Amino acid sequence: MRDSRGRREGGVRDLARPSSAAAELLLGRRAFLSGALAALALPWLSPAALAASALPEPARRALETSPYVYVSPLRRDGSESACHAEVWFAWLDGAVVLITARTGWKCRALAHGLDRARLWVGDHGRWRGLLGHNEAFRGAPSFVARAEESKDAALLDRLLAAYERKYPDEIPRWRDRMRAGFVSGERALLRYVPAPGPA
Repeated sequence: MRDSRGRREGGVRDLARPSSAAAELLLGRRAFLSGALAALALPWLSPAALAASALPEPARRALETSPYVYVSPLRRDGSESACHAEVWFAWLDGAVVLITARTGWKCRALAHGLDRARLWVGDHGRWRGLLGHNEAFRGAPSFVARAEESKDAALLDRLLAAYERKYPDEIPRWRDRMRAGFVSGERALLRYVPAPGPA
């Protein structure tokens, strides 16, 4: 038999049943340990993953489902360049990854030290139309990112595998050209890592 404090008759406390104070201490210790483990994990996250976690929720959701991003390199003063286009991409390891011709404006901007770009996420049709430019993409979720070139062949393999899923009708015409261009240097594999700060 136990009394209201969980003690057995005769004044001996049942050690199998913790008191409320002990339970609070145990829960407090668990919460502390969980928080400490989470804090220890933060340094192991890549900078790209940390930056991506700060993206607004609409942008993160769109990056998982959208077929296109619209990219505009930023000038040194922060203004957008005149170049905009919808491009295929994959969201890999907290970065927008794409492959493009080295002679294209995205690569030329990076070669001139313009490593910042604004990206909009969504499907708003072709930017360049018969009657001018389609600016509908400007209503899409957007963010500023830092561009960098990658020479990682394994990343290219992952990108092309993502393209197989996202663009199954179009990729057969492009896959071999993209791979050969990467090997020859005619095409560049670019990563756009979300930059901290306002979009």
